[in-house]
Amino acid sequence: MSETSDAAKAAQSVEAEYASAEQPPALDTDAEDVGLMAVPATAAGLPATAQGHFAVVNANGTLARGFGVVSSSRLALGQYQVIFIQPVTRSAYTATIGLTGSVGASPPGEIAVVGRAGNANGVFVQTWNSAGAPADRAFHLHVSS
Repeated sequence: MSETSDAAKAAQSVEAEYASAEQPPALDTDAEDVGLMAVPATAAGLPATAQGHFAVVNANGTLARGFGVVSSSRLALGQYQVIFIQPVTRSAYTATIGLTGSVGASPPGEIAVVGRAGNANGVFVQTWNSAGAPADRAFHLHVSS
């Protein structure tokens, strides 16, 4: 038998073993260390230090809904600002193109987010169509602090 076929059979044997196996149990040390690094949760279930704010913004810049958001506005074609209740300069911003309602299909496009120059509570959002031209698009923005 060749070395290649031996190696292939060994690989198949290992693959078959893992394909039928479940995840191994967590090690006791893994479970013990979690409590040392975890932050106590608030009544809402979030760590006391966590802040999660979001805004759902219509293509015309008006605020559809949100949490921890003060306002949103369209500045120019495909340019928006969203203002939150607290400084967000040390936060993470995540955004996606998407309709503000619960049904329908969003037009395709691109989106970019960055902190708002001159306003520590703000986020600057830019949207484009799929060809790369500025375009007004509704979007969902999440800020994690």
